[in-house]
Amino acid sequence: MNIAKASQISGVSPDTLRYYEKIGLVPSVERTKNGNRNYGEDDLKWIEFSKCMRTAGLSINVLTEYLRLFKEGDSTLENRYALLQEQRIELQQRIDQMQETLERLNQKIENYDTQLLKKEKALVNKQPRNSVIEF
Repeated sequence: MNIAKASQISGVSPDTLRYYEKIGLVPSVERTKNGNRNYGEDDLKWIEFSKCMRTAGLSINVLTEYLRLFKEGDSTLENRYALLQEQRIELQQRIDQMQETLERLNQKIENYDTQLLKKEKALVNKQPRNSVIEF
């Protein structure tokens, strides 16, 4: 499939696909006789993997190193495994930090909710009984 179709399927722009290939984030894509990229299912899998890992915060350097090791074959299984384990630890640390931040934000919002409720009650209590209050 051509780059436009691969872009549509993967949700990655053609420019980004070219860039990923250029820097070694995805393996070199086969070319047609005319020199156009011809993406296959394996290429789409690499794109999806790279996209997913980038979303998780893995650096381009880590991913290109992983691809380099992958291309070297089974002799690098342990190295790839160690690399992925290290990245999992780092990702879990980021998730834990984000969870702490979320909890803190939730507490702050609860505090504001409490304060706003008190203000609303105070406003209601100050209004004459036959007044209409709009919120």
